[in-house]
Amino acid sequence: MELRVLRYFLAVVRMQSISAAAEELHITQPTLSRQLMELEEELGAKLFDRGRKNRRVALTEAGKRLHRQAEEIVALADKTLRSFQAPQEEISGEIAIGGGETDTMRLVARAARALTREHPNIRYHLYSGNAEDVTERLDKGLLDFGILIEPVSLERYDYIQLPAADTWGLLMRRDHPLARKQVICPGDLLGVPLLVSRQRMVDNTFSGWLGQSVRCLRQVGTYNLIYNAARMVEEGVGCALALDKLVNTAGTELCFRPLTPKLESRLNLVWKKDPVFSQAAAAFLKKFQEMRPRESADRGGGERTGPKKA
Repeated sequence: MELRVLRYFLAVVRMQSISAAAEELHITQPTLSRQLMELEEELGAKLFDRGRKNRRVALTEAGKRLHRQAEEIVALADKTLRSFQAPQEEISGEIAIGGGETDTMRLVARAARALTREHPNIRYHLYSGNAEDVTERLDKGLLDFGILIEPVSLERYDYIQLPAADTWGLLMRRDHPLARKQVICPGDLLGVPLLVSRQRMVDNTFSGWLGQSVRCLRQVGTYNLIYNAARMVEEGVGCALALDKLVNTAGTELCFRPLTPKLESRLNLVWKKDPVFSQAAAAFLKKFQEMRPRESADRGGGERTGPKKA
């Protein structure tokens, strides 16, 4: 399977048309059609539904599986190529960072700002997702670093535990009965329609806080990023168990109340063990280590020094 053909495949998916993709790729339509048919023969699966009346091609189930994998393969190939094309006399290149929604991303932003002043040709690519999304992309080499919100397994990674912690609470409409309270107790949540984090290990955290299984809660939905969940809260679908400072409630119909007893999640900057870092990624880690407050010394973590460079 050639990388070039995967790029052809992705162009057809993006344009939803073989003729339009051929024009964008500067090849003839018969040539592109032949390449796609050979790809289907190689995989032993039909990738496109070509019998649609509007002549727009649609992916079959096999095509949908290949689409995601092809995007990852091409992205990793491009990332690798760019790391070798960066001029050696000046640190440049790209740094890919993924993380869940957290105000602590400011620490990453400050390190990036300081590094950009020294090396203005570095570019940053940010990916938002929950712990499962971020670790999957880390493992595949699509990300250099991740910001992971605990609880999360860190056995496969080196990491720096950050000095900040995010506070859990309840995001709700201001006219909700619980909005009159300053803090939310475990018993307050019983019977309340709730939107909860999709991160699997969070259930254990809330079970400990509740003193019983989270199954006792009335869960009406899940989310991996709070922005869209906040829209559901605004429309009265339910309240959201969420971290503080992620939704600006000033001047809106929403409000946030912290849980009591206080429930916090710590955060970690993580990267793969024994990484082969690009110059840019190695420079970022060094800058982040220089800038982090002294009180953020590793706690049982595996900060590694002297990572390899590509």
